[in-house]
Amino acid sequence: MDKIHAAITGVGGFVPEYILDNEELSRLVETNDEWIMTRVGIKQRHILSEEGLGPSYMARKAIKELLKKTDTDPLTVDALILSTTTPDYGVPNTASIVIGHTGLSNAYGFDLNAACCGFLFAMDQAASMIESGRYKKIIVCASEKMSSIIDYTDRSTSPLFGDGAAAVLVEPTTEDLGWKDSILRTDGTGLPYLVTKAGGSACPPSYYALDHRMNFLHQEGRTVFKYAVTNMSDLSAQIAERNNLKGDRLTWVLPHQANIRIIEAVANRLEVPMDKVLVNIEKYGNTSSGTLPLVLWDFEKKLKKGDNILLTAFGAGFTYGAAYLTWAY
Repeated sequence: MDKIHAAITGVGGFVPEYILDNEELSRLVETNDEWIMTRVGIKQRHILSEEGLGPSYMARKAIKELLKKTDTDPLTVDALILSTTTPDYGVPNTASIVIGHTGLSNAYGFDLNAACCGFLFAMDQAASMIESGRYKKIIVCASEKMSSIIDYTDRSTSPLFGDGAAAVLVEPTTEDLGWKDSILRTDGTGLPYLVTKAGGSACPPSYYALDHRMNFLHQEGRTVFKYAVTNMSDLSAQIAERNNLKGDRLTWVLPHQANIRIIEAVANRLEVPMDKVLVNIEKYGNTSSGTLPLVLWDFEKKLKKGDNILLTAFGAGFTYGAAYLTWAY
């Protein structure tokens, strides 16, 4: 019997219309375009500015595009795995809201929160489900409204993050394509360095929390940068080594879009020229778990069947990982 592989067979995406560029941001907080571009490489970020809308809105936009592009009947989708750090509500899960708006009435869905590494974790879960033979069509979607937890008076975090969503369709194939290998880790050391201190059950919303701006994302940038470079580089090198992804065997590197200097450090560790690294951080900023699928969405026309892609990401927790994917179309 032929081995079943899990292949991405389509990509859909969505970013909000409103663009917050560095010039406008410099009127909100003490910063400027040169400072931001030199340190992180971000020119602008898309912001979901309309009241009452959350990640479910962007997710359903991305999924509807995906269903249309792949000519997929929503009733044939078995499951939705929704990666988000910024859910619409604490209860119910955001996946259930998305299913209600996209006609996926034969699917079950759940949220997955692994911060910026969420897409990698969700894809690995979907691949296992497809490879089991029990599932034929799974949508993996990452949707993040990072602007909802960003303090726009904080110079250290406000230039970094944007909003957006992207979704992929994962289906079985007996060709030697699709999700090949992964190394995923969670080490638990990251709590003090990258955290939203209030809003969860450990520290519920309160006037004290609001007054002390504890509902916004706190990041100790230097520590996070050090851990991100080390762990993304190490795991990427391990994946490349054990799958012989060297020279022409490695077509593309797809790193988490958090900081251009982190991206360059990973490329340097892999001894890969930057023209083989997929980068769109300048346009979108860090959309947390949305960065990897948004890159696939942006560069879809550039990808060719059989391309070997190394993906890597790092996020709060700390969560981090690297994976090897062969493009299927």
